Amino acid sequence: MTLELFAAASEHPLLFENSLWARGYERIAGIDEAGRGPLAGPVVAAAVVLPPDSDLPGLTDSKKLSPKRREELYGRIRQQAVAVGIGLAPAEEIDAINILQATLQAMARAVVRLHPPPGYLLIDGITPLPGSVPQRTLKKGDSRSLSISAASVIAKVVRDRLMVHYDRCFPGYGFADHKGYGCTAHRRAIAELGPSPIHRKTFRGVREYLPAVSG
Repeated sequence: MTLELFAAASEHPLLFENSLWARGYERIAGIDEAGRGPLAGPVVAAAVVLPPDSDLPGLTDSKKLSPKRREELYGRIRQQAVAVGIGLAPAEEIDAINILQATLQAMARAVVRLHPPPGYLLIDGITPLPGSVPQRTLKKGDSRSLSISAASVIAKVVRDRLMVHYDRCFPGYGFADHKGYGCTAHRRAIAELGPSPIHRKTFRGVREYLPAVSG
């Protein structure tokens, strides 16, 4: 398919998928992530394969949806999807290999967990994934492809739930409220309490508060 045809497909949320189905591809997976920017917690990726007759009115980029609407759509996506895969990269891995590489690892893990496996990948962003599965990257794909929008919602809801759990494990930081993002209250908590085990120690706003290493 030419770039022009892919550009035209962005006018409708399923036209990317429709174009690929018409070419004989089956099980088209949309892939997106949540949590690249926070100071704490994992980056979470999701891969979602939707059926051609999916009925998900109002589904779009998770950032444009309220938490309540995301939860509602999460349930509907889970009910209708042919397959859903979720992959994580924890803070330690982000610190070790950088956030971009950790995000790609999380995405690859999400794809591997799709059963049945996908025949084509639509990836939010500009960086392709390694592997032999045919794929296409899409800038702002979470607003242009229904499959990627579905992955965006799944990843966001899963990560938010994880951060609520971490709030109980590491009280005082407010993870349930800000989900690890670098708001004023979170930065103040880091300054007062020091970084927690789930903070990204290479990120500015955290690394300044690490204990000094002697010797």
